[in-house]
Amino acid sequence: MVMDHAPRARSHFLPPVLRAPVEGRTWREFGYLLLSLPISLVLFVYAITTISLGAGLLITFLGVPVLAAGLAGCRGFGGMERARARALLGIKVGDPEPVRSRGNSRQKGLMPWVGAVLKSGVSWRHLLYTLLHFPWALFAFIVSVTFWVTGWSLFLYPLWQWVFPADLGQSGIAVYSDGSDGGVYLDNPLEIGITSAIGLVFVLASPWLIRGLTSVDKLLVVGLLGPSRLASRVSELESDRGVVVDTAAADLRRIERDLHDGAQARLVALAMDLGLAKEKLLEDPEAAARMVGEAHGEVKTALQELRDLARGIHPAVLTDRGLDAALSAIASRCTVPVTVEVDLPFRPAAAIEGIAYFTVSELLQNISKHAGARRASVDVWQTRDRLMLQVVDDGRGGARASAGSGLAGLSERLDAVDGVLVVDSPAGGPTTVTAELPWRG
Repeated sequence: MVMDHAPRARSHFLPPVLRAPVEGRTWREFGYLLLSLPISLVLFVYAITTISLGAGLLITFLGVPVLAAGLAGCRGFGGMERARARALLGIKVGDPEPVRSRGNSRQKGLMPWVGAVLKSGVSWRHLLYTLLHFPWALFAFIVSVTFWVTGWSLFLYPLWQWVFPADLGQSGIAVYSDGSDGGVYLDNPLEIGITSAIGLVFVLASPWLIRGLTSVDKLLVVGLLGPSRLASRVSELESDRGVVVDTAAADLRRIERDLHDGAQARLVALAMDLGLAKEKLLEDPEAAARMVGEAHGEVKTALQELRDLARGIHPAVLTDRGLDAALSAIASRCTVPVTVEVDLPFRPAAAIEGIAYFTVSELLQNISKHAGARRASVDVWQTRDRLMLQVVDDGRGGARASAGSGLAGLSERLDAVDGVLVVDSPAGGPTTVTAELPWRG
């Protein structure tokens, strides 16, 4: 199944555990932890100062706007922290919903804005971030720097061990010694090698420790500085609604085009032929009979086109006999042998059943046109609250659900109903496309 071809990623000669210390991701995350301490200190001091000042002034009217200004400042710092997390940690976190004053939308001024800031849960989540992030940033800074510096210092010890003097003049402490004073001996190759090996263990472990520490930062940024789940869900539904509307409009244009260029054009030509046959009926009955016969053939062709169009909208076999029979019907029209196995306790909702049908239909069309396969299989089953579809072929592989491809459009359609499309298609095959749909009975 070849929709889009992309060059294969370069294979790495080193395993991940050896690449991690020198990867750009490790250095970016370490830099994030280094910057977190001074930044979080500034945010913590700002939050404590402004909130304490605002709370202390609540006995007067000035405390309310001061408190609101402090919260607004926390929101501003939150934008900076989201940008820093996106740049160094590579996380995708959206901006939270802006401050909107409720009630009369035309009412503007200081007090409506102050009320909106104080009532906004986003503002208080930003304040909570400034208070919680400082102790965590301090802990992460100490742990990461200790491991990082210790590891690289011990690992590179053979390069800088010469800086020590031959004898420190202290009983019990001697870096280079003949062994007569009971000192610490790190002057022979074995001891130097052991020191470097211990440092290597620290160096190899540090990236994974840093990733564990930054995972907590990611949770703090996403959970406290990002949009709320409700806002994210509303935005997602708005996006999905746009996809559904665009898809429906495209389908209507396709149906209109097929009717105009297909059955409608044939019916117009048929009406003209029948009119000519009617005129020749008395003058040349044999010619009129031939024209009626040709018109009869055109009627059959037009009816077949209308049936195909109706099948493309919603096939009758799907409505009458369900998904098993409908998938078997489209599998029989595929250019390669296809085995179909449907294991469902009962029929899902008509909308989900239709999406599943057209998903398999499009995937089988891709196999016929692009895959170069010898056989394919379609499996449909239910697991908990999900309807699972899996289409496998033994073709050349290389399919990608990249932007602008047929698989990308199919993925967007599934996303519109909370579905998921996963493509596994290494070069050389086989290709496995798995789709998940919500189960609605």
